[in-house]
Amino acid sequence: MMLFRYAFGMIALSGCGLISSNAVTYDLDLPAQSFSVDASGWQLSVSAASSYLSKSCVDAPNLCATAAASACPMNCTGTCNASANTCDLGLEIAVHQTIDLVSQKPELKNVDSATSILQVTVDSVTYEVTANTLDYDTPALAVYVATSSVMNPGDPAAHQIGTIPLIAKGTTRTTVEMQFIDGGQDQLTATLSNFKNPFNVIVGGTLNLSAGDPIPHGKLDANVTIKAHASP
Repeated sequence: MMLFRYAFGMIALSGCGLISSNAVTYDLDLPAQSFSVDASGWQLSVSAASSYLSKSCVDAPNLCATAAASACPMNCTGTCNASANTCDLGLEIAVHQTIDLVSQKPELKNVDSATSILQVTVDSVTYEVTANTLDYDTPALAVYVATSSVMNPGDPAAHQIGTIPLIAKGTTRTTVEMQFIDGGQDQLTATLSNFKNPFNVIVGGTLNLSAGDPIPHGKLDANVTIKAHASP
């Protein structure tokens, strides 16, 4: 379901060392990885998209939903703009990455979940934008966690933990704290507490185009880091 060329390894967890000599603190660290939003992933045709965006839906509001495929081969939705009475196109940003802590940290296999109760603490979630040639603002992106079988941000089993705010076109950002939603940090903590179970991190959002808007071009490169640790 990968719309863009994302190498999202969205997790980099850090604590106070691997496993200390007295087994007080467990390091859940994973290598920081990156993701990219590449507008070419939508495979939009300028002529087809322009034709779609100029369609009148005044007498057929459901037309846009069915006609969207003519402008975008996949991962897009169509709606009727009630003000302009023309079709809008929603370009979906959707990506998932499976995180398997035990594979990355084999020492965690020695933790007996039947006899060990670990307290996981999420220290921070940060992101940075290292390069950005997109000629559109990147819309706010929702960040989710889910079991490894869930890959779609629209799945009810995907639990949102936070939001990355709109990123203005052509701009970069140094390290910024991700905004947790209410209960989001608790949800992430609960997911990390079951560290022997692989899980997915999912990012989703929608870039909306209306009549007269140009076709997006360019690419955004970013990385995300989560810092956490676990103690008995």
